[in-house]
Amino acid sequence: MESKTIMFSALFLAWLAHVNGSPASVKVDQLPKATNLTWSSYNFKTILTWGPEPVNYTYTVEFSRVGGNAQRNPHCIKSSEAECDLTNELLELKGVYSAVVVSEPLPGMTTSQDEPPFTRSKTFCPYNETLIGRPEFKIVVREDKSITLLIIDPITALHKNGRSLNIRDIFKKNLKYKVSYHKAGSTGEKIEIAERSKVEFKALDVDQSYCFSVAAYIPSRKGDKSVGVWSLPKCSPGVNKSVFEEYGLPVIGAAALIILVFLIGVILIVLCCKRTQKQTLMAKEELV
Repeated sequence: MESKTIMFSALFLAWLAHVNGSPASVKVDQLPKATNLTWSSYNFKTILTWGPEPVNYTYTVEFSRVGGNAQRNPHCIKSSEAECDLTNELLELKGVYSAVVVSEPLPGMTTSQDEPPFTRSKTFCPYNETLIGRPEFKIVVREDKSITLLIIDPITALHKNGRSLNIRDIFKKNLKYKVSYHKAGSTGEKIEIAERSKVEFKALDVDQSYCFSVAAYIPSRKGDKSVGVWSLPKCSPGVNKSVFEEYGLPVIGAAALIILVFLIGVILIVLCCKRTQKQTLMAKEELV
């Protein structure tokens, strides 16, 4: 669709030039520069965006590692889009990249500018700046009532040997997890730093339900880039305890004594009522 639009525009301009008796190219005013160049990267899917949307002109994107040669993504040459997906181009993940967005006339058009206008982006490093998405995890309650979290490493947009890479494949030992947890119904939050994707909690109260949230943690990163998106919270099931475990013998004994006294009282009242009724009936019979 994009190539058809460009071809149609070029044919129309060529026809217009022919009708007006001018040369085969049409000169246009100065082309606008791209503005607001922004890197957005989520789990290593990296897209460069900018503005404005092109009208009667195109954009070409060039990118390079700092100090390296400029390259082009074939999908971002003379494009009518205001974005470019560079996921599969920035494969040296620890490299620092910059990009240039060039404004170019449509085929069959020329511009009065000596050089096409361009705008350079800020630098970007995928390894240090991509946002790590929220991880999933499972809560396992052991027979001894200890709790283990099994964290699933988020999948990235990168592939190797036909396999999708997860964040553990990329960050290796530099990947840790922050685990936030608290008793269900409480606001007393605690943070645990986990080295692996399996986190064991053995010092928790066995008679309590706990709620957990998890986020990837990359200590080598700076500022808010070090922590990924927090997962949705999950809570462990409550522990089903027997009545004796829940209340203890003293409380149960006192409750039983109260019930016994209540029953004895009810029985005595019933017996008294029956005795009174009998005496009343006998008195009536004697009067007759």
